[in-house]
Amino acid sequence: MAARASARRLRRAAKPAAALPVSGARRVPPAASELLRRARAVVRAEAAAVLALERTIGPEFASAVEMLAACRGKVIVSGVGKSGLLAHKLAATLTSTGTPAVFLHPGDALHGDAGLFTAGDAALFVSKSGASQELLALLPYLERHGIPLVSIVATPRSMLARRSQVALVTGPVQEACPMDLTPTTSITVAQVIGDCLAIALLEHRGFSPEDFRFLHPGGVIGSVAARRVAELMHTGDALPKVALSASLREVMLEIMAKRLGITTVVNAAGALRGVVTDGDFKRILVQHADPWRLTASAVMSASPSTIDREALVASAVRLMEERPGGPITALVVVDGKRRPIGVLHLHDCLRAGV
Repeated sequence: MAARASARRLRRAAKPAAALPVSGARRVPPAASELLRRARAVVRAEAAAVLALERTIGPEFASAVEMLAACRGKVIVSGVGKSGLLAHKLAATLTSTGTPAVFLHPGDALHGDAGLFTAGDAALFVSKSGASQELLALLPYLERHGIPLVSIVATPRSMLARRSQVALVTGPVQEACPMDLTPTTSITVAQVIGDCLAIALLEHRGFSPEDFRFLHPGGVIGSVAARRVAELMHTGDALPKVALSASLREVMLEIMAKRLGITTVVNAAGALRGVVTDGDFKRILVQHADPWRLTASAVMSASPSTIDREALVASAVRLMEERPGGPITALVVVDGKRRPIGVLHLHDCLRAGV
């Protein structure tokens, strides 16, 4: 009996909890096509609001950047609700890009944690309404201690906007929610403003890829952000190279031996004059009745894409993928006298995680 009663209790406990009551009649779930339509409508609404920022951002943005850049201490970022979650993310983005920042919940600040503010700090508040009581309650403390305040706010004449040294006003936006209630578009717009601040501060401070790698010692992003072409290029005996007078057979054998799909073509002084790729052979065989009598100088591409050994690998990948004449898979690395010193292959970059 006790065992059966125990089993019944377990079955009752395993039943899913009842959903919270929702007003209105039960609705038929929308069709897949309707779900897709709604999703695309949300994308269009948020994208339009973000694009509108290009007209909204004014001189006050530069003032905000200058104020935060002049901060000798840290930037304390705060917000409530969804704005608080965004503030937390923004603090992390600032910190990882060279601007020391920390998130502080205004409720905690009002109960002792305001001591986190020290001389030389600045505050960055995020609020759609500009009327969050928790944030407004902190304003006298900031003013009393001379802490400059930048706010990201949607309402231009709100109390928070008026009492900020610099207010970055996004203006009213229509939420993507059909009831215009759920923070969606407004949060996206505020996040973009925050990202604008972070990137502007990054550039203002001269933050380099080496700095980024220093601040991301354990992450893939940091490990690849500052990698140089010299670290991945094929050089020495692995560098494919033929003379201008090399026969087509010699060109083909060099490409096959070095397995990079390309060979450099150099003059007597060792300077780069062109390249031949394995893809060129199709064109050569179609256009010439007796191709084996040709030399490298007759079949090479005379204006190859090149790069410096100290360039970032990420920049090299962009150059290969966005080349005006079409994407390529290899770049010739040259020195100051245009002598080839290496070949960087796209596959090596991808294997390195770039």
